[in-house]
Amino acid sequence: MTKYSETPKCSDGEERTHKRRQERKLTTIFGTVIVRRIGYGQRKIVSLNPLDAELNLPVEQYSYGLRERVASEVALNGFNETVEAIKKTTNAQIPKRQVQELAYSSASDFDEFYKNRQVDKTQLNKSEQTGDILVISADGKGVTMRTEDLRPETQKRAQTNHKKLDKRLTKGEKRNSKRMATVAEVYTVKPFERTAEQIVSSDEETDLKRPKPEDKRVWASLIDEPKSVIGSAFDEALHRDPNKEKQWVALVDGNKTQLELLNHFARKHSVHLTIILDIIHVIEYLWKAAFAFHSSTSKEAENWVNERLLHILQGKSSLVASGMRRSEKLRAGVPPVEQTFQDSATLQKLSAEQRISVDKCANYLLNNKKYLKYDCYLSAGFPIATGVIEGACRHLVNSRMDITGARWSLQGAEAVLRLRSLHISGDWHEYWRFHLRQEYKRNYLPLYRNIPLMKRVQQARCSTTPPPLAMVV
Repeated sequence: MTKYSETPKCSDGEERTHKRRQERKLTTIFGTVIVRRIGYGQRKIVSLNPLDAELNLPVEQYSYGLRERVASEVALNGFNETVEAIKKTTNAQIPKRQVQELAYSSASDFDEFYKNRQVDKTQLNKSEQTGDILVISADGKGVTMRTEDLRPETQKRAQTNHKKLDKRLTKGEKRNSKRMATVAEVYTVKPFERTAEQIVSSDEETDLKRPKPEDKRVWASLIDEPKSVIGSAFDEALHRDPNKEKQWVALVDGNKTQLELLNHFARKHSVHLTIILDIIHVIEYLWKAAFAFHSSTSKEAENWVNERLLHILQGKSSLVASGMRRSEKLRAGVPPVEQTFQDSATLQKLSAEQRISVDKCANYLLNNKKYLKYDCYLSAGFPIATGVIEGACRHLVNSRMDITGARWSLQGAEAVLRLRSLHISGDWHEYWRFHLRQEYKRNYLPLYRNIPLMKRVQQARCSTTPPPLAMVV
């Protein structure tokens, strides 16, 4: 404990001439303890407790060590489960409402952390050693929300919709209970060259060892609009590759808003961005079209999909699309290379209902043909599937937020998404140290900046030295 030989003088210029021994409660992982220290005050002036500042004690009752334990549990489990876990693994008891409040405050520095994270020489060297391909990916996932926290349009529909039955939804009724979370991901990966035949073939001998994503960061937001989230993804990418020396790739599922935003930010930052449409979504469209021509359980449907997938991967998506709908009148003049696709909707005399899936598939291929140059992508070693972002969505959003019967508040859902993002991205420990420094700046720096003996404490708060025991327990 530091002994202060002078009367503390706060940043407001007021001297504290009255000294008094004071006590406060601090609930730690070992239970509630009494902290005794000297308070310096004066009438009608905020008292100073230099020991609180030196130890960076929280203003509220719960210690930072306990807060970190709560935040980690909340990121992985529900609030009720967190209450039970804290009760079983520590000597502290925290009510559910306080658990929620601690989670909100623990996630408060999320945006500031990533904005202020500076690249030192070690990080730069690490970035240079990662793969040559820098990947940006985005997706959207719905989270069931309380009515008051839905976006205005969805909220209006939810309030005007009246269910015909009490126990279930009838045909045509929609829940109107979800708010879309925008999920973004940035990572680097090494080139992985392969051929269209290797992808379509089911022979295990053709399988090659796929390089794993490196330095993956994933996050999601219910509050921020897609433009803000995708803009942050470009900021993160520029943080990793400021000189734009890597090959930038964006993987999407065909969402028009995402495509517009990706092109917008690529122009804004003068980045040569290769946008790739997820091959898995293309395959899904092919399967739906195949069932218009063949039975859903027939081998012919599988062969039909494989044949067209092979040609799409060879860069012939427009040919496949036109072949699906080609009229019988043109058959006599069709070049031999196009004969493969002549089981078209017109030739098969499909009904109007059967043609819907065929037309959707053909339109999807034609409207997005500039993002379907898979022959070029494969030869360059680019990824062509959004499996990484899909997995991130399931792990980040669905497995934690999609709990049966749960309806989230906007503040609570956003806090959980942030805490979970930090864990998945591997930034948790770095973030928590940053959060402690921010807490010190908020709670003590404005009051104690002019006290000579506290300057040493200020330097310690901003250094990389281990935190005081008070922060751990």
